[in-house]
Amino acid sequence: MSAKILLVDDEPDMLDMLEMIITDKTPHQVTTTNNPLELTELLTRDTFDLVITDLKMPSMDGIEVIKAVKQHDPDTPVVMITAFGTIESAEEAVRQGAYDFITKPFRKEQILVAISRALEWRGMIKENRELKRMMQESSSQ
Repeated sequence: MSAKILLVDDEPDMLDMLEMIITDKTPHQVTTTNNPLELTELLTRDTFDLVITDLKMPSMDGIEVIKAVKQHDPDTPVVMITAFGTIESAEEAVRQGAYDFITKPFRKEQILVAISRALEWRGMIKENRELKRMMQESSSQ
């Protein structure tokens, strides 16, 4: 099943590499931006199943990206990648709603596993909501 993934990173080379890894190894569609200030417009214009973002960016950091994504759709998982990984930054990212936290350099398989797990989690959340809705409908009849 194909998912829509949004990549947010100020480094064009990182965006190209991530897009290549994802499109070569999965059926997923990828949208990229090296300008985090475009995030709100992209989230409004399209629906994404997963957002992968860098932590340190000049105009908007990854924590702000998480907040914007969660405000738009609380069920969209966000995977944070960073070259500046510390326990504190990982804790903050998870506290703000990051699904996973990956430090650079990472192996191709590591990002693919994180994507697979995040999309599986999103699928379970959607299924759970649908089952709850069906149960509420059947109990009200």
